[in-house]
Amino acid sequence: MKQTVKASVFEDLFSNKEYLLQLYQALHPEDTTVLESDLEYVTLQQVMANNPYNDLGFKVGSRLMILVEAQSTWTENIIVRCIMYLAQTWKDYFISSKQSVYASTKLEFPEPELYVLYTGSKTISKTEISLSEEFFCWKTNCN
Repeated sequence: MKQTVKASVFEDLFSNKEYLLQLYQALHPEDTTVLESDLEYVTLQQVMANNPYNDLGFKVGSRLMILVEAQSTWTENIIVRCIMYLAQTWKDYFISSKQSVYASTKLEFPEPELYVLYTGSKTISKTEISLSEEFFCWKTNCN
């Protein structure tokens, strides 16, 4: 079976802005004013073999940037990948909005939200994962 079939179905489904809006409304039911026209795709595309790419990224106006990963195999490493996707997405955003991280002017950019939709069979007890808790536990002796 093709390893990317689930990712392709996920990407195809949310390439339709009607479904993308439904996803946003499921994540933010309190926000009833957003329209399809307020959503803009910022999904990273794999142009070169070593470039990062993610399953889904979109902006809601200029205030929120949401990145979503679909995973059928669980690994805590997903948080590291999500941060890498976020950094690349921000880099692209700063270029397109003509902002420089080297300028003295404070950067303006949408608040990020990172989600992982896990569809595998392994039971995962966590609903949130933390980079510091998963990888830098030496400070708190966590497992």
